[in-house]
Amino acid sequence: MEDQAEKLREMMRKRNEISAPIAEKISPVKTWEQKRNRIITVSSGKGGVGKTHVAVNMAIAYARLGKKVVVMDADLGLANVNVMLGLIPKYNLFHVMRQQKTMKEVQEETEYGISIVAGASGLFKIANLTEDQREHFIKELITLSNVDIIIIDTSAGVSKNVLDFILAANDAIIITTPEPTAITDAYGITKIIATETSDKSEIGLKLVINRVKNAEEAKKVADRMINIAGQFLNLKLDYLGFIYDDPVVSQAVLKTKPFMVIDPKSKASLCVQHLVERMEKTEAQHESGGFALMMKRLFSRT
Repeated sequence: MEDQAEKLREMMRKRNEISAPIAEKISPVKTWEQKRNRIITVSSGKGGVGKTHVAVNMAIAYARLGKKVVVMDADLGLANVNVMLGLIPKYNLFHVMRQQKTMKEVQEETEYGISIVAGASGLFKIANLTEDQREHFIKELITLSNVDIIIIDTSAGVSKNVLDFILAANDAIIITTPEPTAITDAYGITKIIATETSDKSEIGLKLVINRVKNAEEAKKVADRMINIAGQFLNLKLDYLGFIYDDPVVSQAVLKTKPFMVIDPKSKASLCVQHLVERMEKTEAQHESGGFALMMKRLFSRT
């Protein structure tokens, strides 16, 4: 893990060398400050812990509160937000990054009151964008600034792009399950996040325990993670809540519909609703900056 962290730090140092030229070339956009947005990244240390389920169903829960929501699938390897919604988008982030389509053109409305920007499954090469491609992509991201909530579903594990979105967002949610390997990987991504941040108070890092049998199991895992993060990383990790291990999730996969839609009163659905209600009761990190701050941070890390 230490070798991985050092490798990532070296990558970031190299990327920072070109951050100023990119930031200078992109002129300020007034719409940044016209609307306050909440940008939430959903990440995990490993795949298979339900990260995308959480992202999509949280988006629906927000939409039911009257929020305008967009989910951006930033998993550049195994994008599947559209799969969970039973959609086959004609265009995706690949076309935006290749400057073939605008963000507006790839944004797709759904019947669930949310819109999505599909990821680019299997196209690993676009994870390493050229300077011009990054500049164009950031400009296109600005066009999402008219929504209330932007939920970014990142890929599992730690990469340059995952770290960029986590550290640029208002809130970063780390998903884990009670399984020992998932906990270990969740701690690993938390550790690397901590090493990449000079001011740890700037990170709105939150923890969600998925697929739990009961609240006691979830609290035990959360307490362990929070104590370790505080003691060894000097990092504040907030326990946002848990999601029950619920058969409705498997049904949702088979039906390619969100479980919030299949059964809004299921255990899993009520848990997600509770997560969003808790988020709404807490101030977003850097709330006054919103989308503007996210963009400025992406400039500095691009």
